[in-house]
Amino acid sequence: MSGNGHGLEVAVRATAELGEGPTWDAAAKRLIWVDILSSRVHTWDPATGRRTVLVTEQHVGAAKPRAGGGLAVNLRDGVGLYGADGGFSWLVHEAVPGRRGNDAAVAPDGSLWAGTMRYDEATGGGTLSRIAPDGSRTEILPDVTVSNGIGWSPDGRLMYYADTPTRRIDVFDVAGAEVTGRRPFARIEDGAGFPDGLCVDADGGVWVALWDGGAVRRYAPNGSLDRVVELPVRRPTACAFGGPDLTDLYVTSARVGLGPAEQPLAGSVLVLAGAGQGLAQPAFAG
Repeated sequence: MSGNGHGLEVAVRATAELGEGPTWDAAAKRLIWVDILSSRVHTWDPATGRRTVLVTEQHVGAAKPRAGGGLAVNLRDGVGLYGADGGFSWLVHEAVPGRRGNDAAVAPDGSLWAGTMRYDEATGGGTLSRIAPDGSRTEILPDVTVSNGIGWSPDGRLMYYADTPTRRIDVFDVAGAEVTGRRPFARIEDGAGFPDGLCVDADGGVWVALWDGGAVRRYAPNGSLDRVVELPVRRPTACAFGGPDLTDLYVTSARVGLGPAEQPLAGSVLVLAGAGQGLAQPAFAG
């Protein structure tokens, strides 16, 4: 079950302050990820090595591909859209002093589920909302603290979610915008870190990056711990399957809070080739 990540490599050597949100852009065959506190959206093409950087006007919690090209970004003051031509517009503008966007994910129906948190991480200061393609917003969860990992089961009937300080991954029954039956799916024991970003594989396993835990874990669909991949970084932040056949697990990481000489790979994007079989992720329909 446990392992030191044989086959683990550095995909993108970087010094991201708060690297987050790896997303495989199937249409462009590239990985998208963000450095939240540096207000940057990065892309990387594993076939050519080509990298791009988009500097956003605000801290950016997540960036997801749009069905028509461009990106949807979860910014400090709401959700914005970049067109295929690079032009920017707000889809949802809702500035709340002291709060910013954090992790986000695209649901099977093409809606964007976007989380927020307070900079001071005040308890209950964040939310999780569903953003429809037309920009209408439905608040799914009020009073969360650090809204993080979001993912759906292969059949779309379950949603997994991590409010990081709770040390839990919770699971919900979901039908469109309706979520019910919240219950604990997995608990992270004291000393093992905190659940951050997550993804779901084709077999229904839930992979989660453990902030301050130096590892990624896979939980089987019944919630039992199935696999531990130890990492050379203390603060992994999120994970996602990518590559042409969706079998490579990409893991982002953070340097924030670490000294300049600590953990030389912190802030880089790591990859575990052949980790499992991922699910194709839909693009935002807006």
